[in-house]
Amino acid sequence: MSKILRVNMTDLTTEFESVPEKYKNMGGRWLTSSIVCDEVAPTCHPLGPNNKIVYASGIVTGTAAPTSGRISIGGKSPLTGTIKETNSGGMAGQKLARLGIKAIVVEGQPKEKGQHWVLKVDKDGAQLLPAADEWLGKGLYETYPLLFDKFGEKVAIIGIGMAGERLMSNAGICVNDPENRPARYAGRGGMGAVMGSKGLKAVILDDKDGPGVPIVNKKVFDAGRKKLTDALLEHAITKPGGGLNTYGTAILVNIINE
Repeated sequence: MSKILRVNMTDLTTEFESVPEKYKNMGGRWLTSSIVCDEVAPTCHPLGPNNKIVYASGIVTGTAAPTSGRISIGGKSPLTGTIKETNSGGMAGQKLARLGIKAIVVEGQPKEKGQHWVLKVDKDGAQLLPAADEWLGKGLYETYPLLFDKFGEKVAIIGIGMAGERLMSNAGICVNDPENRPARYAGRGGMGAVMGSKGLKAVILDDKDGPGVPIVNKKVFDAGRKKLTDALLEHAITKPGGGLNTYGTAILVNIINE
């Protein structure tokens, strides 16, 4: 992943830039939180023009590494007033990484209140498109099929629903699952409200013919991938039919406390 995509919602421009040296080995919440710390004034209003929202994949997302397919989303939280990262499964993390993009940084706000836009990213670049009226003011299970009809069944969608459009402080952000259902959520910290404050209804990621994720030493990578996969398949907590499958994430409370 060799690029950062910057999106300015005030002048409706997009620009790719090289990844600064300090960010080159970062990914996920480390990267989103570092960018927010470096670029967002701590006293800014979370839903104002000076906050930013950052989308980033992990350092091995886009590969066959197990449990690597998540996307992190960060900004200043309207709930806590501090730096927040929330993350989601689904298809967006993989496609963002396979486009050769380390992070998307969205800043500013539309000049006119109530404007909403869709960011389309593919191998040829990025563009902001006006959000159609039929995509707004509806539930995600109504909106996502319309977006797939417009942009194709193979894209990934990062989007907000009515709560995000209305800047409700606890709004989350949705990512489609492999069956294109709006069923994966970055639900913490009110990042959906921050996305809505940018006038950004959705981010569309189309990785067709994208550069992919380079692997320097495939033999070493595959050996490490197999070792981790085997460990997950054999451990009492993570194996099929194990603790997580049976009881859900509540089983992690005791483990974390230890």
